[in-house]
Amino acid sequence: MKATIVEAVNDALHTELARDDRTLVFGEDVARSGGVFRATDGLLDAFGAQRVRDMPLSEIAIVGAAVGLATHGYRPIAEIQFSGFLPPAFDQLVSNASRIRWRTRGRLTAPMVVRTPYGAGVRALEHHSESLEAAYAHVPGLKVVVPSTPYDTKGLLAAAIRDPDPVLFMEPKRVYRSFRAEIPDEAYTVPLGEAAVRREGTDVTVVSWGATMHPTLEAVDAVDASVEVVDLRSVSPFDRETVVESVKKTGRCVVVHEAAKSGGFGAEVAATVAEEALVYLEAPLRRVTGFDTPVPLLAMEDYYLPHPPRIAAAIEETVEF
Repeated sequence: MKATIVEAVNDALHTELARDDRTLVFGEDVARSGGVFRATDGLLDAFGAQRVRDMPLSEIAIVGAAVGLATHGYRPIAEIQFSGFLPPAFDQLVSNASRIRWRTRGRLTAPMVVRTPYGAGVRALEHHSESLEAAYAHVPGLKVVVPSTPYDTKGLLAAAIRDPDPVLFMEPKRVYRSFRAEIPDEAYTVPLGEAAVRREGTDVTVVSWGATMHPTLEAVDAVDASVEVVDLRSVSPFDRETVVESVKKTGRCVVVHEAAKSGGFGAEVAATVAEEALVYLEAPLRRVTGFDTPVPLLAMEDYYLPHPPRIAAAIEETVEF
């Protein structure tokens, strides 16, 4: 069937709740209203109030409940309405969920998923548009997954739900409903920590993930060069091998993400290329990113986001260096 990204989320949740009765879904407005983006629509009717539950407006309580349930045999899937609301739950993710395997020497694990829409571009307000994936990727023991297609969304979410450790699943809401693509009706998984080469090329490697994958592909169509496009899909685990091998082949690299430039995950990509493929580089690595400011409101939001002309210019400058 053809589905949007948000429909792929919904399909994955239906599939996994039907497959394993240990799975539970809870969060703010996820049951009766089906979630602010309708990602959980229909789950309450299909699985009942014992497995699909509305929670109080307390992110630390939502994620804390997930930790407790996960360590006692359940597979909780907690939704945080916007990723900008995650900081109150940061303590639970860092101090408890990500450390429980280490702290108990493997006696306990936290097989849980925290789903959250992230990123800018939907004319939301402050605290609704952040891209803080780099902050969470810095936490040992916490996987961070960012899909960009409906197929990957369903498969990666299923893999996250089945994973024995905590996964932060960041959904690019800017492209929630912007296109449809084929996804299988049946259950399947996409491995966590494996990047996808979206296009083969020989002149330059462009690395991106999430919503910025789409303006990146549009930019690639506009340049006169052979561009290899790598979609990370997971920023933790980070598939260094795929990126490094691509850069060794092309000799050039551009990284695109919408988070602020300083300390963004593009810096980790750049450092990895410098450590493992420096002698192959024929041009300086470039980053095309958001700016080191909060995401601006309304009219300035489009300027903040990396758009195809800005990405295309960086690719051309890198190839022509």
